[in-house]
Amino acid sequence: MAVEPDQPARPQAGSVRIVEADGRNAVLVFSGVLDTHALPELEERLLDPRLRQAGTWVLEMSGLERIDLACAYGLLRAVTVAPESAGITVRGARRGVVRTLRHAGVDTVATIET
Repeated sequence: MAVEPDQPARPQAGSVRIVEADGRNAVLVFSGVLDTHALPELEERLLDPRLRQAGTWVLEMSGLERIDLACAYGLLRAVTVAPESAGITVRGARRGVVRTLRHAGVDTVATIET
């Protein structure tokens, strides 16, 4: 009977959920690992019409383990087409996530609270 070597745990696939979206506020919760495979779902979620009506966006990222540069740029594209009055706040992001968001330029259009 062959014994399988321990395989490294596969990272949890990333997700983005809209937990609140009304005419004033939108709260999105990010979790897992957002990589190139998650980009289509991320972009689709960020195009939700309810987000266009919100005056402020809160991006809760405490559950996000990692985001790759493609997804960070996708996020940047989405927030730059948000209404001019939209205030965007990133909350709870880990150091590596913040580094990637800054590399993509998200910090130029959003407040990053760690």
